[in-house]
Amino acid sequence: MLHNIFTIAQDAGAALTEAAASATAEAAEPAVTSAPIIDWATDSYLIAYLIAAVLFVVGLKKLSSPKTARNGNRIAAVGMLIAVIAALSENPIGINWWAWVFGGIVIGAVIGWVAALKVKMTAMPEMVALFNGFGGIASVLVASSEYIRGSAQGSIPSDTAFTIGIAILIGGITFTGSFIAWAKLAGKMSGAPILYGFQRSINAVLLLVCVIGSGWLAVQYDAAWWVWIILVISFVLGVTFTIPVGGADMPVVIALLNSYSGLAASATGFVLKNPGLIISGALVGASGLILTAIMCKAMNRSLANVLFAGVGTADSTGSAGTQGASDKVVRSVDVEDVAIMLDAAKQVAFVPGYGLAVAQGQHAVRDLTKYLESKDVTCFYGIHPVAGRMPGHMNVLLAEADVPYDELFDLDQANAELPRTDVVIVLGANDVVNPAARHDTTSPIYGMPILDVDKSTTVIVCKRSMSAGYSGVDNELFYHDNTLMCFGDAKKSLQGMLTALKEL
Repeated sequence: MLHNIFTIAQDAGAALTEAAASATAEAAEPAVTSAPIIDWATDSYLIAYLIAAVLFVVGLKKLSSPKTARNGNRIAAVGMLIAVIAALSENPIGINWWAWVFGGIVIGAVIGWVAALKVKMTAMPEMVALFNGFGGIASVLVASSEYIRGSAQGSIPSDTAFTIGIAILIGGITFTGSFIAWAKLAGKMSGAPILYGFQRSINAVLLLVCVIGSGWLAVQYDAAWWVWIILVISFVLGVTFTIPVGGADMPVVIALLNSYSGLAASATGFVLKNPGLIISGALVGASGLILTAIMCKAMNRSLANVLFAGVGTADSTGSAGTQGASDKVVRSVDVEDVAIMLDAAKQVAFVPGYGLAVAQGQHAVRDLTKYLESKDVTCFYGIHPVAGRMPGHMNVLLAEADVPYDELFDLDQANAELPRTDVVIVLGANDVVNPAARHDTTSPIYGMPILDVDKSTTVIVCKRSMSAGYSGVDNELFYHDNTLMCFGDAKKSLQGMLTALKEL
């Protein structure tokens, strides 16, 4: 027994001695240090991408408030310039290519500058739709070019090939979908929903084919015919996804297409392995989806309902008159009578809508507000999230006339004040003030939160006609006992009210 224990002890000692000798030998060898993951001295462009990403986030944050939106836009633009310079530094190009790149930047900047200066406020949604489409086609072109380059070199990694297919798919949908949205908003085609049999099923099958094709590219990258199939189907899907959406839901579509353009850019960033493009595209995609959710919530509807329910009619048109679709008689009033009511009021609210943008009456309403405030009348603007033809349309419209930001009340703020308001002047808004949304379960706008203008003392509706809004629903507010219709152009009506007020 003792002999066994002594043998085991000897073996253990020998093992320890051998381990110690091995450790000493290893310690005597020079230490090998692992290389850093990032060599900041060499990969300085990564620092530039980091700075650009921070500027993107700061700029996006500032865009959430009208007070800081302009600065946010400038900050994000500087971030994009830094990202572009970083991308060119990461991938050195010849002097001839530098001329092409900066030539394109200058030409694009001039076009954007001129377009921004000349666009009318009523055409702002159409311009946003076009910009979304341009972003989508840019992603398609870049992803396709990368596929051609990789094929020529004889190698495309599986993950890159799959991502190329997805980038082309999303970018193509964004491109044609945005142009359909532009055509509807610009009156180039009917704003009414276009529906046909098995619409959803056909779209689902086409989308599945594109996903399968992207997967096939990951397995066999040289199957170029799949790239063409995905490209063509994506263009078709952009059309078939957008035509069922009625004009009333166009603000949501604008936000969704904006998100698509960001997702397409981010996918292209993965194709190019460009951190700046990945980050900027992801930020645009995420913010667009968040905005889409906010818009859907403002209408108390799901995104699926917006995309597939087909709510709305063709463009809101009609002749001025004193009778609505139900033949209920409404009461009309002229600007002189409105001026008398405003002169006796202590609190006045203005509810802007698309009609105000059409009339370009933002400066006229600001002039009227200034005069009332000089007479110690409290004024504010009730802003509905989906008023107009794109998210934030009314905020941008009034900001152009230098309306103080603290006078722009959101839905909850405005509804808290409206019961205490003497006069509410509705300027071209329709569906967002329709009381039917609160009680008519058969109405397509039932459940949508509205501005409770009918709870104020007197409502003046400035409108060209008795026509329904984009949802195609007759507005029962027009027939309320405390509602008066002031028919005519919103700008001229506001100017007439101001003139009459000054003469009292």
